[in-house]
Amino acid sequence: MSNIKHIKLEAETEETGLRLDVFIAGLVPGFSRARAQQLNALVNGKPSKNSYKLKYGDEVLIEIPEARPLELQAEDIALDIQYEDENMLVVNKPAGMLTHPTSLEREHTLVNALLFYCKGNLSGINGIMRPGIVHRLDRDTSGLLMVAKNDFAHAELSGQIKAKTAKRCYLAFVEGVLKNDSGIINLPIDRHPVQKHKMAVAEGGKPSTTRWRVLKTCPKSTFVEAELETGRTHQIRVHFAHINHPVVGDSVYGRKSTKVNIKGQALQAYKLSFTKPGTNRSITVEIGPDEDIGKLLRLC
Repeated sequence: MSNIKHIKLEAETEETGLRLDVFIAGLVPGFSRARAQQLNALVNGKPSKNSYKLKYGDEVLIEIPEARPLELQAEDIALDIQYEDENMLVVNKPAGMLTHPTSLEREHTLVNALLFYCKGNLSGINGIMRPGIVHRLDRDTSGLLMVAKNDFAHAELSGQIKAKTAKRCYLAFVEGVLKNDSGIINLPIDRHPVQKHKMAVAEGGKPSTTRWRVLKTCPKSTFVEAELETGRTHQIRVHFAHINHPVVGDSVYGRKSTKVNIKGQALQAYKLSFTKPGTNRSITVEIGPDEDIGKLLRLC
Protein backbone atom coordinates (compact mmCIF):
# COMPACT_ATOMS: atom_id res chain seq x y z
CA MET A 1 0.00 0.00 0.00
CA SER A 2 1.29 3.47 -0.86
CA ASN A 3 2.27 5.83 1.91
CA ILE A 4 0.03 8.87 2.28
CA LYS A 5 1.33 12.42 2.67
CA HIS A 6 -0.80 15.24 4.03
CA ILE A 7 -0.89 18.91 3.12
CA LYS A 8 -2.81 21.30 5.37
CA LEU A 9 -3.97 24.67 4.02
CA GLU A 10 -6.18 27.50 5.16
CA ALA A 11 -8.55 29.33 2.82
CA GLU A 12 -7.61 33.00 2.39
CA THR A 13 -9.97 35.90 1.72
CA GLU A 14 -9.58 35.76 -2.07
CA GLU A 15 -10.35 32.01 -2.05
CA THR A 16 -13.67 32.39 -0.25
CA GLY A 17 -16.48 30.93 -2.38
CA LEU A 18 -14.25 28.68 -4.48
CA ARG A 19 -15.32 25.10 -5.00
CA LEU A 20 -13.14 22.68 -3.06
CA ASP A 21 -11.89 20.91 -6.21
CA VAL A 22 -11.09 24.23 -7.90
CA PHE A 23 -9.16 25.34 -4.80
CA ILE A 24 -7.13 22.12 -4.78
CA ALA A 25 -6.51 22.23 -8.54
CA GLY A 26 -5.22 25.79 -8.22
CA LEU A 27 -2.48 24.75 -5.82
CA VAL A 28 -0.31 23.24 -8.52
CA PRO A 29 0.09 24.57 -12.11
CA GLY A 30 -1.20 21.94 -14.53
CA PHE A 31 -3.13 20.15 -11.74
CA SER A 32 -6.52 19.40 -13.29
CA ARG A 33 -9.86 19.50 -11.49
CA ALA A 34 -10.31 15.83 -12.40
CA ARG A 35 -7.05 15.01 -10.62
CA ALA A 36 -8.11 17.10 -7.62
CA GLN A 37 -11.39 15.21 -7.39
CA GLN A 38 -9.50 11.95 -7.01
CA LEU A 39 -7.81 13.08 -3.79
CA ASN A 40 -9.25 12.65 -0.32
CA ALA A 41 -9.86 16.02 1.28
CA LEU A 42 -11.18 17.03 4.68
CA VAL A 43 -12.56 20.48 5.46
CA ASN A 44 -12.35 21.37 9.14
CA GLY A 45 -11.76 17.69 9.87
CA LYS A 46 -14.79 16.37 7.97
CA PRO A 47 -15.11 14.75 4.51
CA SER A 48 -16.51 17.27 2.01
CA LYS A 49 -17.92 17.13 -1.49
CA ASN A 50 -15.90 18.56 -4.37
CA SER A 51 -18.67 21.13 -4.86
CA TYR A 52 -18.28 22.53 -1.32
CA LYS A 53 -17.83 26.32 -1.37
CA LEU A 54 -14.95 27.44 0.84
CA LYS A 55 -15.41 29.91 3.66
CA TYR A 56 -12.68 32.19 5.00
CA GLY A 57 -10.43 30.33 7.42
CA ASP A 58 -11.60 26.85 6.41
CA GLU A 59 -8.85 24.34 7.12
CA VAL A 60 -8.35 21.93 4.21
CA LEU A 61 -6.39 18.71 4.69
CA ILE A 62 -5.43 16.93 1.49
CA GLU A 63 -4.22 13.35 1.32
CA ILE A 64 -1.69 12.84 -1.48
CA PRO A 65 -0.37 9.37 -2.31
CA GLU A 66 3.42 9.33 -2.51
CA ALA A 67 4.85 8.99 -5.99
CA ARG A 68 5.47 5.34 -6.85
CA PRO A 69 8.56 5.69 -9.01
CA LEU A 70 9.02 1.93 -9.39
CA GLU A 71 6.07 1.95 -11.80
CA LEU A 72 8.25 3.98 -14.13
CA GLN A 73 11.69 2.93 -15.27
CA ALA A 74 14.62 4.92 -13.90
CA GLU A 75 17.05 5.54 -16.76
CA ASP A 76 20.69 6.59 -16.65
CA ILE A 77 20.32 9.57 -18.98
CA ALA A 78 22.77 12.47 -18.66
CA LEU A 79 21.21 15.59 -17.12
CA ASP A 80 22.36 19.19 -17.45
CA ILE A 81 21.92 20.33 -13.83
CA GLN A 82 22.17 24.11 -13.49
CA TYR A 83 21.30 24.39 -9.78
CA GLU A 84 20.75 21.95 -6.92
CA ASP A 85 20.17 22.04 -3.17
CA GLU A 86 18.68 19.67 -0.60
CA ASN A 87 15.09 20.33 -1.68
CA MET A 88 15.16 20.98 -5.42
CA LEU A 89 17.12 21.26 -8.61
CA VAL A 90 16.95 23.19 -11.87
CA VAL A 91 17.62 21.15 -14.98
CA ASN A 92 18.17 22.25 -18.58
CA LYS A 93 15.89 20.04 -20.69
CA PRO A 94 16.95 19.52 -24.32
CA ALA A 95 14.55 19.99 -27.22
CA GLY A 96 13.02 16.70 -28.31
CA MET A 97 12.67 15.25 -24.79
CA LEU A 98 9.28 14.83 -23.12
CA THR A 99 9.09 16.36 -19.66
CA HIS A 100 7.17 13.41 -18.22
CA PRO A 101 5.79 10.05 -19.42
CA THR A 102 2.39 9.76 -21.06
CA SER A 103 0.04 6.82 -21.57
CA LEU A 104 1.79 6.20 -24.90
CA GLU A 105 5.42 7.02 -24.03
CA ARG A 106 6.88 5.88 -20.73
CA GLU A 107 10.59 5.87 -21.51
CA HIS A 108 13.41 8.34 -22.26
CA THR A 109 11.64 11.30 -20.63
CA LEU A 110 13.06 13.83 -18.18
CA VAL A 111 11.21 12.08 -15.35
CA ASN A 112 12.88 8.75 -16.20
CA ALA A 113 16.25 10.48 -15.96
CA LEU A 114 15.30 12.25 -12.71
CA LEU A 115 14.20 8.99 -11.09
CA PHE A 116 17.70 7.63 -11.66
CA TYR A 117 19.56 10.80 -10.66
CA CYS A 118 17.49 11.45 -7.51
CA LYS A 119 17.15 7.74 -6.65
CA GLY A 120 13.38 8.10 -6.57
CA ASN A 121 13.44 10.98 -4.06
CA LEU A 122 10.95 13.26 -5.78
CA SER A 123 7.75 15.00 -4.70
CA GLY A 124 4.48 13.17 -5.23
CA ILE A 125 2.03 16.08 -5.47
CA ASN A 126 1.69 15.79 -9.25
CA GLY A 127 0.99 12.06 -9.20
CA ILE A 128 2.74 8.90 -10.25
CA MET A 129 3.48 9.97 -13.83
CA ARG A 130 4.92 13.39 -12.93
CA PRO A 131 7.00 12.97 -9.77
CA GLY A 132 8.98 16.11 -8.98
CA ILE A 133 7.59 18.14 -11.87
CA VAL A 134 6.61 21.63 -10.70
CA HIS A 135 5.99 23.02 -14.21
CA ARG A 136 6.60 21.59 -17.65
CA LEU A 137 7.99 22.40 -21.09
CA ASP A 138 6.74 21.15 -24.44
CA ARG A 139 8.74 18.35 -26.03
CA ASP A 140 10.31 20.65 -28.63
CA THR A 141 11.00 23.52 -26.22
CA SER A 142 14.37 23.46 -24.49
CA GLY A 143 15.39 25.10 -21.27
CA LEU A 144 15.11 25.40 -17.52
CA LEU A 145 12.71 23.50 -15.29
CA MET A 146 12.34 23.48 -11.51
CA VAL A 147 12.16 20.02 -9.97
CA ALA A 148 11.07 19.34 -6.38
CA LYS A 149 12.68 16.58 -4.34
CA ASN A 150 9.91 16.61 -1.73
CA ASP A 151 6.35 17.86 -1.21
CA PHE A 152 7.50 20.78 0.96
CA ALA A 153 9.58 22.19 -1.89
CA HIS A 154 6.87 21.45 -4.44
CA ALA A 155 4.25 23.37 -2.46
CA GLU A 156 6.67 26.29 -1.92
CA LEU A 157 7.66 26.56 -5.59
CA SER A 158 4.11 26.10 -6.85
CA GLY A 159 2.99 28.82 -4.47
CA GLN A 160 5.61 31.17 -5.90
CA ILE A 161 4.37 30.49 -9.44
CA LYS A 162 0.77 31.06 -8.35
CA ALA A 163 1.71 34.30 -6.57
CA LYS A 164 3.81 35.37 -9.60
CA THR A 165 6.92 35.84 -7.47
CA ALA A 166 8.75 33.17 -9.46
CA LYS A 167 9.77 34.50 -12.88
CA ARG A 168 10.03 32.40 -16.05
CA CYS A 169 11.62 34.04 -19.08
CA TYR A 170 12.02 32.67 -22.59
CA LEU A 171 14.00 33.48 -25.73
CA ALA A 172 12.17 33.09 -29.02
CA PHE A 173 12.35 33.91 -32.69
CA VAL A 174 8.96 34.87 -34.10
CA GLU A 175 8.07 35.26 -37.75
CA GLY A 176 7.88 38.76 -39.20
CA VAL A 177 8.93 42.11 -37.78
CA LEU A 178 7.14 43.32 -34.66
CA LYS A 179 6.03 46.95 -34.88
CA ASN A 180 6.70 47.84 -31.24
CA ASP A 181 9.74 47.36 -29.01
CA SER A 182 7.70 45.71 -26.25
CA GLY A 183 4.18 44.72 -25.40
CA ILE A 184 1.74 42.62 -23.39
CA ILE A 185 -0.49 39.90 -24.83
CA ASN A 186 -3.41 39.48 -22.45
CA LEU A 187 -5.77 36.99 -24.09
CA PRO A 188 -7.61 33.98 -22.59
CA ILE A 189 -6.56 30.49 -23.68
CA ASP A 190 -8.62 27.31 -23.85
CA ARG A 191 -8.62 23.98 -25.67
CA HIS A 192 -9.18 24.39 -29.43
CA PRO A 193 -12.87 23.68 -30.14
CA VAL A 194 -12.14 21.32 -33.04
CA GLN A 195 -8.46 20.29 -32.95
CA LYS A 196 -8.25 18.94 -29.41
CA HIS A 197 -4.46 18.54 -29.49
CA LYS A 198 -4.16 22.33 -29.82
CA MET A 199 -4.88 25.33 -27.63
CA ALA A 200 -6.40 28.58 -28.86
CA VAL A 201 -7.30 32.09 -27.81
CA ALA A 202 -10.94 31.71 -26.81
CA GLU A 203 -13.57 33.79 -25.07
CA GLY A 204 -14.21 32.27 -21.66
CA GLY A 205 -10.79 30.61 -21.56
CA LYS A 206 -8.31 30.89 -18.70
CA PRO A 207 -6.78 34.36 -18.24
CA SER A 208 -3.32 34.34 -19.85
CA THR A 209 -0.69 37.06 -19.94
CA THR A 210 2.64 37.17 -21.79
CA ARG A 211 5.01 40.15 -21.58
CA TRP A 212 7.57 40.54 -24.35
CA ARG A 213 10.35 42.83 -25.54
CA VAL A 214 12.39 42.90 -28.71
CA LEU A 215 16.04 41.91 -28.40
CA LYS A 216 16.95 42.06 -32.10
CA THR A 217 15.12 42.70 -35.36
CA CYS A 218 16.03 40.60 -38.40
CA PRO A 219 14.89 40.95 -42.03
CA LYS A 220 12.09 38.37 -41.74
CA SER A 221 11.91 37.57 -38.04
CA THR A 222 12.23 39.11 -34.57
CA PHE A 223 14.27 37.87 -31.63
CA VAL A 224 12.32 38.44 -28.41
CA GLU A 225 12.36 37.81 -24.69
CA ALA A 226 8.98 36.65 -23.36
CA GLU A 227 8.02 36.48 -19.69
CA LEU A 228 5.12 34.37 -18.46
CA GLU A 229 2.74 35.89 -15.93
CA THR A 230 0.59 32.78 -16.28
CA GLY A 231 1.61 29.31 -17.42
CA ARG A 232 -1.03 27.96 -19.76
CA THR A 233 -0.31 25.06 -22.11
CA HIS A 234 1.50 26.34 -25.24
CA GLN A 235 0.91 29.91 -24.02
CA ILE A 236 3.74 31.73 -25.80
CA ARG A 237 3.19 29.79 -29.01
CA VAL A 238 -0.57 30.44 -29.00
CA HIS A 239 -0.27 34.12 -28.11
CA PHE A 240 2.28 34.98 -30.80
CA ALA A 241 0.45 32.91 -33.43
CA HIS A 242 -2.74 34.80 -32.61
CA ILE A 243 -1.09 38.16 -33.37
CA ASN A 244 0.22 36.70 -36.65
CA HIS A 245 3.82 36.27 -35.47
CA PRO A 246 4.11 32.52 -34.79
CA VAL A 247 7.27 31.10 -33.29
CA VAL A 248 9.76 30.13 -36.01
CA GLY A 249 9.70 26.39 -36.67
CA ASP A 250 6.39 25.81 -34.86
CA SER A 251 4.65 23.19 -37.02
CA VAL A 252 1.47 23.24 -34.89
CA TYR A 253 0.70 26.96 -34.69
CA GLY A 254 2.86 28.31 -37.51
CA ARG A 255 4.35 27.11 -40.75
CA LYS A 256 5.18 23.44 -41.08
CA SER A 257 8.75 24.07 -42.15
CA THR A 258 11.50 26.64 -41.95
CA LYS A 259 14.41 27.22 -44.28
CA VAL A 260 16.72 26.85 -41.29
CA ASN A 261 17.28 23.32 -40.05
CA ILE A 262 16.31 23.44 -36.36
CA LYS A 263 15.09 20.65 -34.07
CA GLY A 264 11.77 22.17 -33.03
CA GLN A 265 10.28 25.59 -32.47
CA ALA A 266 12.74 28.40 -31.76
CA LEU A 267 11.71 28.75 -28.12
CA GLN A 268 13.91 28.34 -25.04
CA ALA A 269 13.25 28.79 -21.32
CA TYR A 270 16.49 30.58 -20.53
CA LYS A 271 15.98 32.22 -17.12
CA LEU A 272 14.31 31.27 -13.83
CA SER A 273 14.08 33.41 -10.71
CA PHE A 274 12.67 32.02 -7.46
CA THR A 275 13.13 31.93 -3.71
CA LYS A 276 14.98 28.93 -2.34
CA PRO A 277 12.41 26.83 -0.43
CA GLY A 278 12.53 27.36 3.31
CA THR A 279 14.60 30.54 3.05
CA ASN A 280 14.40 34.16 1.90
CA ARG A 281 17.31 33.69 -0.49
CA SER A 282 16.61 34.78 -4.08
CA ILE A 283 18.01 32.53 -6.78
CA THR A 284 18.34 33.34 -10.49
CA VAL A 285 19.47 30.70 -12.97
CA GLU A 286 20.26 31.84 -16.52
CA ILE A 287 21.70 29.98 -19.50
CA GLY A 288 22.88 31.11 -22.91
CA PRO A 289 21.03 30.55 -26.21
CA ASP A 290 20.68 26.91 -27.22
CA GLU A 291 21.93 25.49 -30.52
CA ASP A 292 18.84 26.41 -32.52
CA ILE A 293 18.51 29.95 -31.14
CA GLY A 294 22.27 30.44 -31.71
CA LYS A 295 21.95 29.27 -35.31
CA LEU A 296 19.16 31.77 -36.01
CA LEU A 297 21.12 34.56 -34.30
CA ARG A 298 24.12 33.96 -36.56
CA LEU A 299 21.88 34.21 -39.62
CA CYS A 300 20.10 37.36 -38.44
